[in-house]
Amino acid sequence: QVQLVESGGGLVQPGGSLTLSCAASRFSLDWYTIGWFRQAPGKEREGVSCISSGGSITYYADSAKGRFTISRYNAENTIYLQMNSLKPEDTAVYYCAADIEAPCPLAPGYAYDYWGLGTQVTVSS
Repeated sequence: QVQLVESGGGLVQPGGSLTLSCAASRFSLDWYTIGWFRQAPGKEREGVSCISSGGSITYYADSAKGRFTISRYNAENTIYLQMNSLKPEDTAVYYCAADIEAPCPLAPGYAYDYWGLGTQVTVSS
């Protein structure tokens, strides 16, 4: 059973930074495209970023460009999402997802196979 665990969320002031982690237990993420998604209360889930299995391709939604950086360290079996210059509108539950065949850039409506339970990010003063 594939298990993804997100961590690193929390409360941060506007303009602050957080680094989210997505780790897997009992299987290797090396061959998986990883996507980061978020869902704010009352809103639909939106794709934020993705990274290809080899790490050579990355994608950012317009809302994340210039502020977020996705990276992967296969030796650690972990994917990171560095988030800088956070805004109140970044407040959401952030999820990572893994899929061997998922395209990156994110394809609208593509159903990733495996999901974590999410980590809450709250940006507020």
